[in-house]
Amino acid sequence: MNAYSQCRLCPNYCAVDRRRGCIGRCGETDTVRVAWSGLHRGEEPPVTGEHGSGMIFFSGCPLHCAYCQNHQISGEGEAGTKAVGIEVSVAELSMIMLELQELGATNLNLVTGTHFIPSIVAALELAKSQGFSLDVVWNSSGFESSEGLSLIDPYIDLYLIDVKTLREDVSAEFCGLALYARIIRSVMKYILRNQRTTYVDDEGHLKGILVRHLVFPGTIDASMEVLRYFARELKSLCYLSLMVQFEPPKGDVRFPAIREEEYDKLLLVLEELEIENGFVQELGKNVSWIPDFTQENPFPEGYATPLPYFISLAKRSG
Repeated sequence: MNAYSQCRLCPNYCAVDRRRGCIGRCGETDTVRVAWSGLHRGEEPPVTGEHGSGMIFFSGCPLHCAYCQNHQISGEGEAGTKAVGIEVSVAELSMIMLELQELGATNLNLVTGTHFIPSIVAALELAKSQGFSLDVVWNSSGFESSEGLSLIDPYIDLYLIDVKTLREDVSAEFCGLALYARIIRSVMKYILRNQRTTYVDDEGHLKGILVRHLVFPGTIDASMEVLRYFARELKSLCYLSLMVQFEPPKGDVRFPAIREEEYDKLLLVLEELEIENGFVQELGKNVSWIPDFTQENPFPEGYATPLPYFISLAKRSG
């Protein structure tokens, strides 16, 4: 891990040496674990493309979001919890990338890979030496460190990054850390530093920066704050994806659904702020996106195709 005596890949700066098998707040050592890989057809249209985005879902997460839809693989930070996933070597991770390309993936979509960045970089280098040429998507919570981003940034064609909230009370409740709200602005400044241009290329593929914002229950005012921040500081260089798909993954908590008048208010603010480039989820027409990563295909029927090579690795691992 670049000779760091403590992990500095995310802002937690865990006082452990994950190279020696110590476990960070992410719930992982530095040995890469992958929860699922395959083609996924549920991303924004120019990210999904014709056949689907080539996903690699990594196990573990440096955030402990209370209602994470991927809670089976994030680990949720619960004591004694081991997130779903299998150990893979750098060579195997590289082969997953190459096999996704062979399967016809629109791009390589790396989901929550923050805590494995050095190994991901090594795998990308190996894959590129063997003919890998897909665009690379960094699909992230936004809870990053500049040290980690500096390693992966040269490889990224599209940042698919969350701006969950700018308010510490909302961050503490829904993200598990008030710190997130303080970190995300500096992360976005880092990503924007090179003035990346966001656009859809001639093949219909999105490049640059796509900011995702999911509306949390009862926090419309906080979402308005995010939209105003986007318009003021990000609009000229980023696209926006506004999502209203929040769903408690275990069904044990009931939140009031977003009301039609609240949704209409969000649309009105988008218009007033002249935020035109991006995507908005329709209200009340969303597929349930709570996956089951204990299955070969965790997603709703028709939305995903498992990667045969990953399935073979999973079966081999027992």
